[in-house]
Amino acid sequence: MDNKIVALIVSILLPPLAVYLKNGAGKDLVINVLLCLLMWLPGILHAIWLTVL
Repeated sequence: MDNKIVALIVSILLPPLAVYLKNGAGKDLVINVLLCLLMWLPGILHAIWLTVL
């Protein structure tokens, strides 16, 4: 199993956690939390973009 698969699963289920594990607490985490509060899908896309791609 590759770490990208785990990162993808965590990005879909808990996007802020995936961003935090990849980049730590910072502006990317704040952006992702705001996107998740706005709607869930933008938060997922942002997390996938930061962690997997």
